[in-house]
Amino acid sequence: MSSDDELTLPSEADDANQESDPPLWRVLHELACLNRNFFSKHLDENGLRIHAAHIVILDNYNEFRELYKEISDIAPQFDFDEITPGNGYRSFLKLVDQCLLHTGGVCRHIFSYKDSVLFRKSNYMREIEACSQLIVALKTFLHHLKTLYSWSELASDGKLSLFPSDEHSPQELLNQAGNIDQYCFYGRCLAFQFADSIKYVLKTLLSSMATFSEIYYSNGSLLNRCTQSVKYFIDPEARARRVVNISQRAEVDFCKSFWMLNEADIVQFVPLMLMPSLPINQVISIPPEELILPSIDGTDVKIPIPNSHIGKKPIHVRLLSAKRRIGMVGSARASGELFGSSDVLLFHCHGGGFVAQTSKSHEPYLRSWAVELDAPVLSVDYSLAPEAPYPRAIEEVVYSYAWALKHANSLLGSTAKKIIVIGDSAGANLNLALTTKCIEMNIRKPDGIFMAYVPVLVEFVPSPSRMLGLTDPLLPFGFMMRCLKAYTLGDTRTCVKDKEADLESTPSDTDSFAEVSESDLIALALSPNGDEAGSKNKLESLPSDSTLNSVSLVDVDATQVPQANSTTESSQDYIQRFFDFYKNAAARLSSSSANSVANNYDNYSDSNTSVGFFGLSFGKSNQKLRELDDEDSKSPSEEFVFTVPRDPLLSPYRSSDDLLRKLPPTKILTSELDPCLDDCVMFGRKLKQLDIDVSLDIVKGLPHGFLSLSVMSKEALEGSELCIKRIKQLMNM
Repeated sequence: MSSDDELTLPSEADDANQESDPPLWRVLHELACLNRNFFSKHLDENGLRIHAAHIVILDNYNEFRELYKEISDIAPQFDFDEITPGNGYRSFLKLVDQCLLHTGGVCRHIFSYKDSVLFRKSNYMREIEACSQLIVALKTFLHHLKTLYSWSELASDGKLSLFPSDEHSPQELLNQAGNIDQYCFYGRCLAFQFADSIKYVLKTLLSSMATFSEIYYSNGSLLNRCTQSVKYFIDPEARARRVVNISQRAEVDFCKSFWMLNEADIVQFVPLMLMPSLPINQVISIPPEELILPSIDGTDVKIPIPNSHIGKKPIHVRLLSAKRRIGMVGSARASGELFGSSDVLLFHCHGGGFVAQTSKSHEPYLRSWAVELDAPVLSVDYSLAPEAPYPRAIEEVVYSYAWALKHANSLLGSTAKKIIVIGDSAGANLNLALTTKCIEMNIRKPDGIFMAYVPVLVEFVPSPSRMLGLTDPLLPFGFMMRCLKAYTLGDTRTCVKDKEADLESTPSDTDSFAEVSESDLIALALSPNGDEAGSKNKLESLPSDSTLNSVSLVDVDATQVPQANSTTESSQDYIQRFFDFYKNAAARLSSSSANSVANNYDNYSDSNTSVGFFGLSFGKSNQKLRELDDEDSKSPSEEFVFTVPRDPLLSPYRSSDDLLRKLPPTKILTSELDPCLDDCVMFGRKLKQLDIDVSLDIVKGLPHGFLSLSVMSKEALEGSELCIKRIKQLMNM
């Protein structure tokens, strides 16, 4: 190396106060100083921008480090217990640690390869710019955490609460959150905080979300949309702009449509190929008939038939079993040995934000659970918001549970000596509501509860972990709030109906289920080997992977970021221009999309062809085009101002202590990077203080909804296996 190319070492001023820093911090500072000094002599655009990005890192370093120290001192005060460290404060410390690793890695690559003829200067320029913005965004988050800490009050267990008191408005924090650069979390640094095995999965999912939005919103001609879709896989900046725009402006129908894609055969083909096949995979339609159960004290209790919002409708449930069992629907045509009834029944409610997915979406991991747990799994396909908002789903879950209690031995292949309710996210919330309803109605309650990443306070209450939604790829903040709004308030366009019209459209109980009565179902299940085939009036036993219908039996088997004007430009100006670039780029995309629709749709709509893709049609249509980019739409801070009922069935955390003391043994599992982490920690602390047998597991490096990714990620699979372990413990209690 020549003397002209020799690097300038960091100055004494740069090294001041760095000696006591941990190695991770100190190495980043040293590398940033070396790279800053080296590129200070470069006058080309890429060199200037690399130099400016390192200046941003160094200008924010000291404040960033001090904030990290402050939050590190705060975080232990909120843990579930000493052996289970975890809460939203710790989550952001984890984000900072991963940010330092990621940024340090980029700095090290720049330092190591800067003299190589293969050094891709433009690529590293964009990488280090993204890292500098990531540091600035996380520093802003740490400031907000200090605000939340100042709002903290003592909880019932004598420790500080992660939920602020009612006197502090969440609107204040939401307004401040508008200053956070979300783009850096969805661009080149996407998934930096997660386990390695899941990073590529998340990048593919986010690129697919951006691509799907082009299809869903019909912005421009089909060719333009296809071209734009390819860009999201190769251009991280374009993907970031689109994902943030979707999160801020897409309606709940888009969330439903995208989350339902994992039920498409083409999407489920590989996961289901890797999962064990089951002899029993049966969908059953439960008629809305009168249902009476004995109470704990021996009197009869009439279970209310679900009727709110959409009237009386059949409820679909899916029965999964790794064994053919006596008295189990579907056993007659399934092959293999016939086993006796199971003493355990697993009652499952799926997640999906109360607005999306069914038992089929969660089938990949439920199959392995059915095998490992060696017990029948009954999963409820409850009605979804916004068409069927609160309390419809709870009504259906309670009714399905009561139906399972009554028919466990005759239809489900279980004596139900022990019933464990299991669920994730929204489904776990519904299971808590189910348990409290059982206690209130004085009927048999579940013998154990397993919950994965459950929201227990379904209100707009800011907590540290909920701020993770501004960084989360699978549960962005905007999606989370729209699901909350849809479930609690519903869809005024569809849910405000004339009661008489609703009754006219709903068949009566007897008309709907005349051909398949309760006695028919019992006779069907009690003859699993298909004997008495000569009886003309006997219903044929259903095969596995079929639907028991209420009427009949049917088998179903590019743009550049502005460069720094000069090397003397302040880092704050640089940050603001970088942030403004993304926002302005989104506005330009909005304008161009609108013009594209106006110019291209007339020609496109004249086509006589119509193409179907994932349930969305393209071609000649009389429907108005859906628009994502709307200049007149409300800002997120304005849109999310709404009041949620303070109902314990919505928010089990608000249930009375007397009721919570009656809960059965409870196992809770969540992730350190989950927006619902604080919900799980606070609920676990509350149950522990009430002497409930409760445990909390906090897995590392996984996102909300990781169970659905267990086929694609080693860490997610390990998380699923831990779920199985905890459920087995409940089964053996």
